[in-house]
Amino acid sequence: MRQSIPFALSKDKSFFDSLGDWIGDILYDELPEKGFECRDEQIFMAYQIEKVLREKAVLFAEAGVGTGKTIAYLLPAIAYARYTGKPALIACADETLIDQLVKAGGDLYKLQDTLDMKIDVRLAKSRDQYLCIKRFEEAEKYADGPYLDDIAETMPEGVFGQGTLNLYGQHSDYPNISDEEWNLVNYNSIQQCSVCELRNRCGQTLHRAHYRESTDLIICSQDFLMEHIATKESREREGQLSLLPEVSMIVLDEGHLLEYAAQKALTYKVQDYTIVQLIDRLMVDGLREKTLYTMEQLQEGHELFFDQLRDDVIESADERKRINKSPQLLALGKKVINIIEVLLEEFVFESELYVIPEYELRMAEEFLEQYQSAMKIFATSNDAVNWLEETDGKETLVIMPRLITEVLEEKLFTKKIPYVFSSATLSVNKDFSYIAGSLGIKNYHSFSVPSPFDYEEVMKVFLHQSSQQEKAQKVEELLKDKQQTLILFKSQKAMLEFKEKLPDEFKSTIGFEGDRELSSIVREFQEGKLNVLCSYHLWEGLDLPKQALTRVIIFDLPFPPHDPLFDAKRAFAKDPFQEVDLPFMLLRLQQGMGRLIRTSEDYGEIHLLFNEEEVKYQDELIPILPTKPVEYK
Repeated sequence: MRQSIPFALSKDKSFFDSLGDWIGDILYDELPEKGFECRDEQIFMAYQIEKVLREKAVLFAEAGVGTGKTIAYLLPAIAYARYTGKPALIACADETLIDQLVKAGGDLYKLQDTLDMKIDVRLAKSRDQYLCIKRFEEAEKYADGPYLDDIAETMPEGVFGQGTLNLYGQHSDYPNISDEEWNLVNYNSIQQCSVCELRNRCGQTLHRAHYRESTDLIICSQDFLMEHIATKESREREGQLSLLPEVSMIVLDEGHLLEYAAQKALTYKVQDYTIVQLIDRLMVDGLREKTLYTMEQLQEGHELFFDQLRDDVIESADERKRINKSPQLLALGKKVINIIEVLLEEFVFESELYVIPEYELRMAEEFLEQYQSAMKIFATSNDAVNWLEETDGKETLVIMPRLITEVLEEKLFTKKIPYVFSSATLSVNKDFSYIAGSLGIKNYHSFSVPSPFDYEEVMKVFLHQSSQQEKAQKVEELLKDKQQTLILFKSQKAMLEFKEKLPDEFKSTIGFEGDRELSSIVREFQEGKLNVLCSYHLWEGLDLPKQALTRVIIFDLPFPPHDPLFDAKRAFAKDPFQEVDLPFMLLRLQQGMGRLIRTSEDYGEIHLLFNEEEVKYQDELIPILPTKPVEYK
């Protein structure tokens, strides 16, 4: 049901004039009277957003840590959603930060309580955050473990029989299930949901129907927003609803990360084992001989392709490994393309015989068409960026076909709605042309305001020089005082190496990203059940005020990896280090240091650890440090 605009409208004033008055009343009077600390920078930002709502324009809103960016965009977004009759979309940096935004005690909670205003906010999580009933049933057949019992015990009765169907099946509903276990039972892209007989009882379907009905706010990750953009046309062609409904405006919280979300969504992925599993499931009794023969050819061709691919990979410690495309590899890729073409033709005949269940056949057709498209790009395009990555022992060929600037310009920013990019780091020396150009945005408004905090009074920065081997020992020394500490690593590999060296006596009070569902680890850290949180993703967006976080340790400088994706960016740069590596590192470092001071009552320490190689970049860091550092040799 459409909710009423939170202020009175009159014939004498436009909605936007009245919105400006309401924002002023809230930020100058109501919130301060109830103990909120409203700042000039925050009020300025809210009025700049009101301006772009009028013009349906793009705004780059760069505001320092502690400005109160969230409330500055929530107030106009809620009012505008009610005025237009369509929800506003808030796209966060990642899935973890979705839960951060709606947590008890957060800005949304405070606004509802303080203004006595019911805000209809609903979460739209990425598809891999939901349980797949079919994959869960398969896992029960070939795996065991308490995580399967946990899921089975909490499954609503109505899933498999008569009974009520409440919202269920999010990863966050099962906080003790590790990422590795969850990846055995969650949705993955091979699933053909449109013909699944369980789709109307599926937790993902129920959640999607729920968030589409939001009247005020839908909150999702930038990854999910880009997945929506990438799949919208194909889903609508198939008669399915798009992943997200029409919205009135889009706020991109930590908006500097949209480029990376777009890169992830606009890639093709080919896994070494998936096609083999798929064909095995389709080889049922009663298949025509030609179909069976073609399937066997495809399995063999796929395995030969991946064998050659492994030979052509340039070995490195990077997560994304370069591929040297040999003539043999390209020939095998083209052979696979031709076999898929024949097999898809055979499936037309098989569909009339009903030997293969409709769900399985549709799923196979969808998957093979995507596989064929990916292989065509890999085997014929010189412009595509390709790499091989390995996760949990499973190899995946990743193919990125186009410059994301073109796709964003065509499919996202052509809509005549307001877009607000909010972040503490959007510009290079207050010049926004770099981010605008990387996203294909030609016309925009922008502003930059500093943090209101007196960092000299509330923060100390320490620089430690040591060998890479001594870094872990330095951290152990620091952790002895039991301060609430966030340790940030440049990669998963770096974090796991540190974890391996850590004495067992420390591990009971340390939470490591990946051990369990991340938002549950963050919650335990905030509650003081854990003293230390180790992460390679939480460089931005994490908001833990007061005693919840009093120290941040930067374990290594967060330079981007030397992998095919960043090498492609370097290839287009005149000076790769100055244009790609250094800006990325400085931007990420600023975000990481920004986790410490979140309110005027916060205080704490930042410790940066430099090895022999990193110390030569120390002079580059001094200008961005919040306060004058103390150096330890």
